[in-house]
Amino acid sequence: MSVRRVTVLGSTGSVGVSTLALLDETQASGAARMEIVALVGGRNVARLAEQAIRWRPQLTVIADEALLPELRDRLAGQGLPTAGGDKAVLEAAALSSDWVMAAIVGVAGLKPTLAAARSGAVIAIANKESIVCAGPALLETARAAGGQVIPVDSEHSAIYQALQGGRETRIARLILTASGGPFRGWTREAMANVTPAQAQAHPVWSMGPKISMDSATLANKGLELIEASYLFETPEAKIDVLVHPQSIIHSMVEFQDGSTIAQLGTPDMRTPIACAYAWPDRLPWSAPRLDLARIGQLTFEAPDIARFPILELARDSLRMGGHAPCAFNAANEVAVQAFLENRIGFLNIATVIADTLERADRGALLARRGCGDDLEAAMQVDIETRTIAQDILLQSAVLH
Repeated sequence: MSVRRVTVLGSTGSVGVSTLALLDETQASGAARMEIVALVGGRNVARLAEQAIRWRPQLTVIADEALLPELRDRLAGQGLPTAGGDKAVLEAAALSSDWVMAAIVGVAGLKPTLAAARSGAVIAIANKESIVCAGPALLETARAAGGQVIPVDSEHSAIYQALQGGRETRIARLILTASGGPFRGWTREAMANVTPAQAQAHPVWSMGPKISMDSATLANKGLELIEASYLFETPEAKIDVLVHPQSIIHSMVEFQDGSTIAQLGTPDMRTPIACAYAWPDRLPWSAPRLDLARIGQLTFEAPDIARFPILELARDSLRMGGHAPCAFNAANEVAVQAFLENRIGFLNIATVIADTLERADRGALLARRGCGDDLEAAMQVDIETRTIAQDILLQSAVLH
């Protein structure tokens, strides 16, 4: 059994932790052997130090450079190379690896993921913003370097498996499933008083604060819709979203002959991570088994766009083309942060996004059609959109 060289970008977040737990189990059981090339964490120094001591990577990087002295103190005497800051993150991402977990949250993960793609590694993509903001560039870069991109989001992993890792030309529809988040069935009046703690309490999945927030607003499903369009080269009109509270069917592919293939499994991120790690093989691990008799029934409903308008805003951005999806992502990140800081109400997140997109479009920021694969242009759109969103927060009356 050959040793696989692995890098984990975002090792201290929920996906990174799940990845290392899965690798730990499979290596202990003899199902796989790996060497950790680099670990990259954000601000959780204690967790990163523990991971570094366990895995002894060639390089351990903390993204917040101010925390590098603390990391070095915690690793004193271990003989482990360390670094900090944005430049170090990119250097770690570019190291020669066979498999890279790209799990840095938000647009901050875009440049490191692209750097990893240039190395020719297999990229397990959990950072959906990389695809949303620069999907064509990332996918082409990986192909040109001899690597590939395998999705880790459970929904896209499901589609990838249904298509057997290919690009089926006989697709009628891609159907993304959504749990509905913590506020499924709530009235808009009740949602107006939602707190950040309530919004981050996901009923099914255990995720980080940003992804949990996006699930609460269905922005996460909007980002996944954009991601699916790029990953599977499928137009927006052929992608549907279906609320499925049990989160057992992770997505479906409907073909032109009327057949529909669904991928089922318990809601555990280690399952799509294992799929991305071993593809096209299967990785044996102590996966939770699906007991459909105990579950009893699977239910579905259409998403309520009136209560969750961000999903439709994501569709609008995809229809607009160019860098509109990148602008959508930037506006969402700014609005979510404002909500978490109690500067706006929960329902105002959608208002800020809509107003930002409208103002950006009026200012010709989104008129750069056909340049969606240009990384530098995407990064510039991201910066300018954030400025617009911050101005809207300062000037408008969307505060509590």
